[in-house]
Amino acid sequence: MDYEKIIPITEPIAAARQSAKRHYGVHPYFTRRPSNVVRAYILNYTREGDRVLDPFGGSGVTAIEAFLENRTGIQNDINPLANFIARGIADLEKGNLSEYRDAIVALEGRCATVLDKLEKSDPKQIDTRRLKAALPRNVLLPENSDARYLFDLFEPSQLYGLGVLRFEIQRLPQPYVRNAMLLALSATVTKLNRTFLSAEGRAESRGGSSIFSIYRYKVAKAPVKLPLWQTFRERAENVVEAKAEIAKLIELKKRQPSGWHGSFEVLKSDVTDLPKVLREKVDYIFTDPPYGGHIAYLDLSTMWNAWLNILPSRAVGQKELIVGGDERHTEEAYIRRLGESVRASVAVLKPNRWMSIVFQHWNIAYFHAILASAAESGADLRAAVSQIGDPIWSMHKKKGSESVLAGEMILTFFNTGKPIGYETGRTIDLECEVQALTRDCEGPLYGEYLLNRIVLKAWERGATDSLNLSKEEFARILGDAGWRYSQTGHYWVKAGQQVALL
Repeated sequence: MDYEKIIPITEPIAAARQSAKRHYGVHPYFTRRPSNVVRAYILNYTREGDRVLDPFGGSGVTAIEAFLENRTGIQNDINPLANFIARGIADLEKGNLSEYRDAIVALEGRCATVLDKLEKSDPKQIDTRRLKAALPRNVLLPENSDARYLFDLFEPSQLYGLGVLRFEIQRLPQPYVRNAMLLALSATVTKLNRTFLSAEGRAESRGGSSIFSIYRYKVAKAPVKLPLWQTFRERAENVVEAKAEIAKLIELKKRQPSGWHGSFEVLKSDVTDLPKVLREKVDYIFTDPPYGGHIAYLDLSTMWNAWLNILPSRAVGQKELIVGGDERHTEEAYIRRLGESVRASVAVLKPNRWMSIVFQHWNIAYFHAILASAAESGADLRAAVSQIGDPIWSMHKKKGSESVLAGEMILTFFNTGKPIGYETGRTIDLECEVQALTRDCEGPLYGEYLLNRIVLKAWERGATDSLNLSKEEFARILGDAGWRYSQTGHYWVKAGQQVALL
């Protein structure tokens, strides 16, 4: 197989985010790539039996999709919660559906009545002596939280109800069934706490937690108290649906001539340690490194990691690739370590193989760190695709702010094995570039797409290390060029142009 002859993907792929039950409904996570997009990249750049790595694995979309497509999916993340979710989903290939359904029935017999009594009890009347043994450690929460300790996030009935569920789940005899129910419990924790509030005009259970909307433990003014057993059962049923979906996909593979031979591995290393940890190099990398600040993954995972008894050490937190957080990681350290992570990724990639990095940010220095480190390591940029127009937006984007980036760019490199020269220190006229790129555009124009085009122009001309671009300047330049931002469509249109109401 001549991998160099593979034709790169050069057009965006429409995201089908909610289509895969194995990734949606089983467990929430802070960021998650659309599985159909990830799968399309895996199928294009690899062949069956290849080793596919995601150095920043998150909830495991890359490794799981590779695994289900008869590759070896390698999940790596320093966040124990991320690896727990990824492993839990992949392990749903084990056993049969009846075992999982029987577990829900068994848990209902042991827990439903107890949970119902807890909900109806006066908090002061709850007998905590027997129940305390089932609780996790009452750990400190991140510094910017409304609550100081873990237990402060829960009403008494929620806290002890979750403890009862955890205790009974740990008594289940079959390890893979037990882990599946722990996956459901962890997803239940998301809904049974004081950061959860309902969305206006929707059922109470269809609300959300501030942890995922504003990336902070903010206690709701009017927290929703959902029924304990029913909420867990719904999460458990979602896990069973994911199990059924995975079983169907594997059965289809078994009917093909090559049969079913996917495999799944989990690593928990800092990316820069992967060259020492991996037993052999990989055939493809698809990854989505953290975009600087905003989401402090380890801090925000404290609630789940505590309930699962998988809290990371302080040393792990000090290695997190973010800006800010309780460890107060600096931007300078982030840029340096982002470059080191790219170099380490290329180091574990076989020569003449491909690597795709998903990224988006206003700070051009971040892009420069990726592009320059890849080139120095021998990875030649062969394709750059803007994934824009995704209907799933962040809460901040929904508020209509033109300063919030919702799309991303997928940069795909080919590992030549030899360092690639590039220029630096040059400059470009930002206003001229915007005018040139938008002159023949009738709109609508996504700001993310235009930003990505500017980044690529700057890289081609050796100016990414010297280009400073602020959100405010970007908006001013577009405004001066006769464009205005649509608060409904979340894109830019020419003045006087009709705007679609999305």
